[in-house]
Amino acid sequence: MRHNYNNTRRRLYLPEYGRHIHEMVDHLLTIEDRDERNRQARAVIAVMGNLQPLLRDTADFTHKLWDHLFIMSDFQLDVDSPYPRPSRDELQMTPRKLLYSQERIQFKHYGKYVAHFFDKLRTEPNPEVQSVAVERMARYMRSKSFEYNQEHPNNEVIIKDIKIMTKGDIAVDEDAINNLRNDYKQHLSARPQKGAARPAQKQSGKPGQAKQHNNNSKNRTSTQQRKK
Repeated sequence: MRHNYNNTRRRLYLPEYGRHIHEMVDHLLTIEDRDERNRQARAVIAVMGNLQPLLRDTADFTHKLWDHLFIMSDFQLDVDSPYPRPSRDELQMTPRKLLYSQERIQFKHYGKYVAHFFDKLRTEPNPEVQSVAVERMARYMRSKSFEYNQEHPNNEVIIKDIKIMTKGDIAVDEDAINNLRNDYKQHLSARPQKGAARPAQKQSGKPGQAKQHNNNSKNRTSTQQRKK
C-alpha cells in the first residue's frame, strides 16, 4: 500500500483554501476543451467564494478570487477571466534593498553627527562663526560625555577630541572652553556606596509592650497602697 503524505504532494500556493481546491485547479489544467474549462473554472470560483462568505459583499472580492485561481495554478491556467490576468512579476515584487551605513563612529559617546558637524564647519570661511560653533559644540560634547560616562569630563579631553575631529583645520580657543559654565544634569539618582554607614534608627517598643508596662506599673502602685 502506497502512503500519500503531504510532503510528497505538490506545494500549496494558498494554504487557506486547502488541498481539495488545489486539486480542483490541477484538474482544470487537464481539460482540453476551452468552453468546458471556462465553465469548470467558474464553478471552482463559486466554491472558493463559499469558503469565505463574510467577504462576499466587498467590492473586489470576485477579483481576488480570480487572482487566487491563477496563483494556485502557478499562472499556467488559460481561461477567460472577467478581470485582467495577473502576472508573476506583479505579485512577487521584491522591495528595494536598504543600504545600511557602515560608517565607523570614532567617538561613540558623542555620536556620529558631531563628527559630521565638524566636517561641515571646516568649510566655513568666517573664523568668528567657527569659534562660536566650536564653543557651543564643546558644551554639547561635555553634556553627552557626562550622560555616557556618569562623570565630569576633563576639558583637556574635550579640546583634544575637537582637534582630532577637525583635523587641526579650525583654531580652538582653549581658554574659552575652560571657562565654560558647567551645565551638567544628573539624570540618575545618587546611590549609596558600599560600606557607607546607614543613619541610626530610633528604637521604640511595640505598642502592645508599652501598654503592658503601664498596666504593670499601675498594679504595683495599687498593691503598695493596700499594704499601707
